Amino acid sequence: MGCDPLYLDPRINGPLRMVLDQSELLAGLVDALGSPLNVVLPDQVAANVAAFRSVYARHRLRGTIYFANKASRSSALLRALAATEAGVDVASLNELRHALGSGFAPTRVLATGPKTEPFLWLAARSGASVHLDSLAELRGLIGIVEDFGLPPVRVVPRLCGFEHTGARVLTRPSRFGIEPAALGPVVDLLVARRDVVDCAGVGYHLDTSSLEEKAAALEACVVTLDDLRRGGLTPSTVDIGGGFGVTYLADVARWDRYTTALTEAVLGTRPPLTWQGHGYGLRAESGTIRGTLRLYPAARTDAAHTYLDRLLATPGPRLGRGLSTVLLENLVDLDIEPGRALLDQCGLTLARVAEVGYRAGQCLIRVEANRDDISFEAGGVLVDPLVLPRDPAREARPCQAYLVGNLSLEHDFLTHRLVALRHTPACGDLLAFVNTAGYFSDFSAGHALRQPVATTVAVAVSGAGTWRWCHDEQYWPTLGACP
Repeated sequence: MGCDPLYLDPRINGPLRMVLDQSELLAGLVDALGSPLNVVLPDQVAANVAAFRSVYARHRLRGTIYFANKASRSSALLRALAATEAGVDVASLNELRHALGSGFAPTRVLATGPKTEPFLWLAARSGASVHLDSLAELRGLIGIVEDFGLPPVRVVPRLCGFEHTGARVLTRPSRFGIEPAALGPVVDLLVARRDVVDCAGVGYHLDTSSLEEKAAALEACVVTLDDLRRGGLTPSTVDIGGGFGVTYLADVARWDRYTTALTEAVLGTRPPLTWQGHGYGLRAESGTIRGTLRLYPAARTDAAHTYLDRLLATPGPRLGRGLSTVLLENLVDLDIEPGRALLDQCGLTLARVAEVGYRAGQCLIRVEANRDDISFEAGGVLVDPLVLPRDPAREARPCQAYLVGNLSLEHDFLTHRLVALRHTPACGDLLAFVNTAGYFSDFSAGHALRQPVATTVAVAVSGAGTWRWCHDEQYWPTLGACP
């Protein structure tokens, strides 16, 4: 079979493409601040929030768009979001402190995830809302409110373990949420202690992108609201969490072509596409493919706000009506918690090329970064970096190579995939990994072998059309296009 390069070009829109055209600026930033370097675009977040809100308007719904703060450590992006209508979902004590210090009023903050007593105390003391994942968590919160004489806290029990009346579901069991069998005691305590906690609604957590499963869960939440109302509570919101996704690739057809070729390579009917036969979950047994492809669907046809739009148009399995209609008929608001989807096209990571060499006949490109600095591989996202040459006049010659990092570890591959590049890099050139702001730039970064972690800078274009930058912590919305 043919061995033509299998390009997986990144999807690049608007301001991010303009930033990539500033090769001299980017090279100067890496020279001054080191490699790797994260570059974020705070001005893009407002457009992403507006795209989600447009779906609400189309379906005539109300509710809060909470940013899942765990997706990024960037202060610039969080402060830019604070300047919009968005709320923020925080999953730790320090995330809560960061959000409050970045400009979010407590009424726009939702405390989620595993909770310590200090985390619950600050949430209750400040006036943030709290997702409840268990009866023990509810009891702990009630104790804190009573012990410190605090006002009632707005709470949202999070549910899991939904039944589906249609086809077999593929949702993996979740460690978060309250199963149906455990909900009764939680409801009884919410009713008994209405003086301490205010049940504003219910939510769910599902580890799936299946529209059918999410539709069943949303419909079940609306039914649960009716049960709570009959018990004397006044809930009015359903929080459907996140999982809206991002489209990372420019061409869906190229993704289909690559996954087909990967299957053929695992079977041995074409040359290998990965280092030492890495199959991304696939394996060959007696001429047959086994296993499950463990890759993110990087070329989704519906992602971010378009996924929400499609979900709201999906009929519920029991009532048979579109979910937005079900919400409107029952006077229910819709809250969501997108993470990466609100950071789509909001950043990139630059890595300087340290060496271009060969091992066992394979081209290896070593960069001044490692797999934890640019963690596409850990998230199952396959996408090509762009080569930013120091000498733009150098002839562009394509190559296929493996990208390796700066750790003294055999497994420090930025990706196990043979990457097709349209321009062979030289030492000192930059590789630009696009759309890393959500989860893939600083989520896993650490100081292994005392290697430096990336500095983060914010960039924006001024009214005069020139690009300006500042350190991430220096950015504030009042400064406009950075100081």
